[in-house]
Amino acid sequence: QVQLTESGGGLVQAGDSLRLSCVVTARSFISGNMGWFRQAPGKEREFVGRIKWSSGQAWYADFVKGRFTVSRDNAKNTVFLEMNNLKPEDTATYYCAMDTASHTVDYVRPEKYEYWGRGTQVTVSS
Repeated sequence: QVQLTESGGGLVQAGDSLRLSCVVTARSFISGNMGWFRQAPGKEREFVGRIKWSSGQAWYADFVKGRFTVSRDNAKNTVFLEMNNLKPEDTATYYCAMDTASHTVDYVRPEKYEYWGRGTQVTVSS
């Protein structure tokens, strides 16, 4: 059984920063990759970034490179999404997800992730 709990969302102004957290609760050893996705109203869920639990290697969607950073604290079973220079188009519900199989192909697809949190809302005003 795996539970993911996001926090840290809120209402900010354009240019501000936010740090989202995702706490992983699991009965067994945590492995694989953790992803961050977002979904705006009326749009499909889209990949933001992911990180490998063991190495900390991270991958990003092109539209967030240089602004967002994914990191993890293995001791606290927590993954973070640091978001800088936020834009109104970043407004969405942000979700963390776990890919225990560590897919190397199509890892941007939500269906590759078995476990999901309930999401945290990020609203960026102009």
